[in-house]
Amino acid sequence: MADTPSVTAPVILGDEPGSFPHGVLAERHPALVRQVRDAFPFGPERLRALDALLASCADGVVEPLPADADPTGRDRDRWARWGMDAYAGRSWYDVPWLWAESHFYRRLLDAVGYFGPGAWQGVDPFRPAKLAELDAPETDAELAALDGLDELPTEERTRALLHGSLWGNRADLGFRLSDRGAGTEGAVEALVADDSDALWSLFPAPGTGPAERGPATLCLVADNAGRELVPDLLLVSHLLAEGRVDRAVLHVKPYPYYVSDATPTDVLDALRRLVAAGGAAAAHGERLWTALTDGRVTVRAHPFSCAPLPYADMPDDLREDFAAATVTVLKGDLNYRRLVGDRWWPPTTSFARVTAYFPGPVAALRTLKSDVVTGLDAKTEAALDASGERRWRTSGTHALIQVRS
Repeated sequence: MADTPSVTAPVILGDEPGSFPHGVLAERHPALVRQVRDAFPFGPERLRALDALLASCADGVVEPLPADADPTGRDRDRWARWGMDAYAGRSWYDVPWLWAESHFYRRLLDAVGYFGPGAWQGVDPFRPAKLAELDAPETDAELAALDGLDELPTEERTRALLHGSLWGNRADLGFRLSDRGAGTEGAVEALVADDSDALWSLFPAPGTGPAERGPATLCLVADNAGRELVPDLLLVSHLLAEGRVDRAVLHVKPYPYYVSDATPTDVLDALRRLVAAGGAAAAHGERLWTALTDGRVTVRAHPFSCAPLPYADMPDDLREDFAAATVTVLKGDLNYRRLVGDRWWPPTTSFARVTAYFPGPVAALRTLKSDVVTGLDAKTEAALDASGERRWRTSGTHALIQVRS
């Protein structure tokens, strides 16, 4: 296969029965509507709206945002710019999958009254599940495992926290604390691309100060809340403590999105969870809390974070943010789809070329949970295809660390 990406690589749709995108639209979305419907004591109006969305998932078409769900009109104006005029009236299955998924979550928030007016305004329909994950015994065990992290050499500690952020809740942090862990070898083997060394080369060396080499800023575009956001925050805390960065900008979603995507409220919940855990976890939480108060860490919730579009279409102010960073790290599968474009690229398509538009050094930390993938060498692709695991792109059992410097 050619290494040069083609501008004609087809956009991924959900119109093929049996495909992963089709299954998300036809099965996952209706199940989510039912789950939200059962999780709250909604009144008749909200229940009717949820039932209408459920019916729309099965055989409906893309509908414009209702005026009463957006009294200011600002969000409807954004969605008009984001493609609503082009896609309204078409089947969910016949528009780009990225766009259809994003619009579904926006419609779900309308159905539960998130944007008001009314009693349910601002109530995150996914928060009960997020909090349950933070309070789970597994989280206790993972945070307790941090107490042994300081005993490791700095390089091992840094690698452990990077892999913790990469895998999120897909692996036990206790096994990620060093290469001696029983689960680490499998995690390393499951990396289909590993540009870790290139990533670390973008950061200043430990022990050098901003007076010597200028300020170093990390932009971290977060993915999920709960047990994935916690290791992201731990990585930021570690990089600050080691002097690898002087400032971090944490980009989260301005409103609930894709079930578990992190919002500013989720950042606060995660910080409180760290502080309450005691030990090394609390030290990280207190360091981050202090860094937020003195401006070394800032949280940004840009409207484009919930856009149904690739980052190639980002607005100028967001482009300026990323351009000013020493490196921007994008976490998770959705951000990867938006970074490289949600297209059927040949897997050996150059990651550097499809991200050449990005206004600065960029890295992706991603567990594979959808079909799009770039940057693999031909040998790796052949081995994965020959492994007999047909769902390696979507099962969450493989991951990648990719860098374009």
